[in-house]
Amino acid sequence: MRAQLRHARYVLGNNRLAAAAFLAFGVLALVAVLGPSLVPFDPLETQVGPMLEAPSARHWFGTDQVGRDIFSRVVVATRLDLAIALSAVCLSMVFGVALGCMAGFYGGWFDRISGRVVDSIMAFPLFVLAMGIVAALGNTVANVVYATALINVPFYARLARAEVALRRNAEYVDAAVLAGNGQMRVVFVHLLPNVLPSLAVQASLNLGWAVLNAAGLSFIGLGVRPPAAEWGIMVAEGAQYVVSGQWWGGFFPGVALMASVLCFNFLGDGLRDLLDPRLRS
Repeated sequence: MRAQLRHARYVLGNNRLAAAAFLAFGVLALVAVLGPSLVPFDPLETQVGPMLEAPSARHWFGTDQVGRDIFSRVVVATRLDLAIALSAVCLSMVFGVALGCMAGFYGGWFDRISGRVVDSIMAFPLFVLAMGIVAALGNTVANVVYATALINVPFYARLARAEVALRRNAEYVDAAVLAGNGQMRVVFVHLLPNVLPSLAVQASLNLGWAVLNAAGLSFIGLGVRPPAAEWGIMVAEGAQYVVSGQWWGGFFPGVALMASVLCFNFLGDGLRDLLDPRLRS
């Protein structure tokens, strides 16, 4: 444990962006958990102030077109957007890793069929595919999660397949088989832990894409339904008033969206460095 802590301090000390990303992720998680209980106004309550009021001491981010406090809505939206992203990434990771590990270990017809399924998903523009799924199933939070998960499955399936196929003939795998371990145990107990570092980096990157996908669906009216507090909805509503000078309605939720995606991207860089055995001292 001490060696791991020393390694983490060394890596984060030499990669300030990664350290800032871990700190920002902690802040995002804290805001998602505690934010709704700390905001000064109910995010759904209308006319808490004048309509389209500019940022002020009372309303830090101003108010929207029906007088709701934008700061409260941006803070509360953090929980919903992160919940959608985390749920989608977890689902896609579970199914994608299971599919990729089995394909990489067994090969043959299962590898060919699963490969064609993954290729078929990747053949579509992924956001358009998500739009079609949500439009067909209905624009609910659950369907946004399922659509976002489905378009991310190929990333984990391909990565897990490549890593497992590379290692399935390694000596420690042969030793595990000779020791009497079943094939499923070999895959998920002996091979999968060696694949997890690469998957963790991919998951951190997919979190940013999942946030963007959920916000994009909401922006075009196929995601979370108003009046829920969600960054994509807020950007769409605020964009209507930018040309008339009320810029704050779309600006602040857009900044929150951009900051969260940047955080996850830099977090991926930090995880890559932390989990890279070549950097261990």
